[in-house]
Amino acid sequence: MTAEVPKASMADLFRNRVIRTILLSTFFLQIGIWVRNYSILLYVMEKTNEDAVAVSLISVAEFAPIFLFSFIGGTFADRWRPKLTMVWCDLLSAVSIFVVLLTLVFGSWKVIFFATLASSILSQFSQPSGMKLFKLHVSEQLMQMGMSLYQTLFAMFMILGPVVGTFVYQHFGIAVSIGIMGVAFILSAVILVMLPPDRIDDEVKEKTTVWQEMKAGIRYVLNSRMLSSLGGCFAAAGLALGLTQPLAVFLVTERLGLPKEQFQWLMAANGVAMIIGGGLVLALAKKASPQSLLVLGMSVSAVAILVMGLSTNLWLTLAAEFVSGLVMPCIQIGINTMILRNTDSAYVGRVSGTLTPLFMGAMVVTMSTSGALKKMFSLVTIYEAAVVLFLVGIVIMLPLLRKPSGSDNQESGSEKMVG
Repeated sequence: MTAEVPKASMADLFRNRVIRTILLSTFFLQIGIWVRNYSILLYVMEKTNEDAVAVSLISVAEFAPIFLFSFIGGTFADRWRPKLTMVWCDLLSAVSIFVVLLTLVFGSWKVIFFATLASSILSQFSQPSGMKLFKLHVSEQLMQMGMSLYQTLFAMFMILGPVVGTFVYQHFGIAVSIGIMGVAFILSAVILVMLPPDRIDDEVKEKTTVWQEMKAGIRYVLNSRMLSSLGGCFAAAGLALGLTQPLAVFLVTERLGLPKEQFQWLMAANGVAMIIGGGLVLALAKKASPQSLLVLGMSVSAVAILVMGLSTNLWLTLAAEFVSGLVMPCIQIGINTMILRNTDSAYVGRVSGTLTPLFMGAMVVTMSTSGALKKMFSLVTIYEAAVVLFLVGIVIMLPLLRKPSGSDNQESGSEKMVG
């Protein structure tokens, strides 16, 4: 889009009802999610005597639904009313959490995995509905600022979330932690009621099935060299992250010989770095292509992961985690820009819906096996394998470094957005 849009101020941003409401709702959701993540992690480690398989199953319960439901959720977000969808998803998440609490009190502790599974499934319907509300109610000049603030909130909880989650569990136990999760989801639903009423679209649209839309998205990706290469890169990165993410807590307990509760500081270092990195990438993004940003981010991340796996020094591990967080915005902005620049507007949702399950599917495969692999190989060997997978992703992207971004866009008149 070549037309200049008027500059918007931060005051204009907070005058927008949708942005204010979604940010406040997200604040409470993030409290619930981080209390959930850390209380369940510490509880399961306590109950299983730090069993690696049980710990990896928590991550599977969190990320498997993203692979299985992301495309379906995005499709139904376009068909259902977004406000109603978001409110019901938060309420159902709260109900499922309170059911888990009752079962935990009167039955088996293993039902705790269901709390993560249920809220993760429902978020696959809620999140794309939030994106749709941004498109419907946020003006062009406020869109980028609003999304930037939205991402900053997530990065802030990378710092605060582990500290809050660990504090709540250590001081109040699993029952209170689960109760806080449920209350946080209910507060989010109540806040979302303040959103503008859903628009009723009277326009008659051609009916298509989810399967037809999925096939069209896959064909579109395969016909684009840029997008298919990005898909290969996604798969390699997913396999690598699936190996390391569930086992990251063992860097603290095994490699550093510290209590598991100290894991929160690694996550905090990563979160601080992501906020700083976001500002640095804004300046760098004007001079570098998205492919270059992606390759730079993955290259530095590979080195950081290698250092984390080898390190037995707390400060060196923290430094590697900080560097990894610093370049994470390079990866996120690179990927998002490549998708948007090389995809016709009519296919953005389906391309994203095709690539996300590819990434998450690869991630879930190695997540599911990471616990068993740790029993066969050392933590260092597993982290070295993750580095090799990152290098494979980099090699896939290298031929595209000299290719101008947007050259694969399969339709010239792609400025028209479907609203």
